[in-house]
Amino acid sequence: MKPHILPAIRTMKDLEKLIETDYNECVLLDTHVGHVKSIMDLLNKHQMKTFIHIDLIKGMSHDEFACEYIIQNYQPAGIISTKTKVIKKAKALNTTTVLRVFIIDSHALTRSIELIKRVEPDFVEVLPGIASKAIRAIDEETDTKVIAGGLIKEVSEVEQAVSNGAKYITTSDRDLW
Repeated sequence: MKPHILPAIRTMKDLEKLIETDYNECVLLDTHVGHVKSIMDLLNKHQMKTFIHIDLIKGMSHDEFACEYIIQNYQPAGIISTKTKVIKKAKALNTTTVLRVFIIDSHALTRSIELIKRVEPDFVEVLPGIASKAIRAIDEETDTKVIAGGLIKEVSEVEQAVSNGAKYITTSDRDLW
């Protein structure tokens, strides 16, 4: 399977580059609550399906109420969060969910697998994306599609993540778009 790159937008330069590409999906990271409307208007104008990372919106609470507000006002393609309450709220509102997990050791991997099984998100984003063992374990032990994100800078790292079970790759490295 060819990996599906999900461009991750952190800056206005990223946004400008993205709208010049053929991509029709992206992840919105690191934005200010006051910029969400104009960014989403621009992305919608370009028919871009956008996954919003709730935890990284500055100036807004990162809870289920913020999630509900974002979904009702901007209708993103999906919600990304590290918080189970946010994922549950987005699921209840029939929005695609991405649970972001950080795998720093074997204990974090075990806890994450248990959490994924309990919360049942549509996707799980594993960070760092170069954590091949973690990607493989989550892919084999859960029914959740895996996204690899973080520290991926080379095509070989994309290929390694995919060969270990990642279905998608998120990256803000514009050279990989």
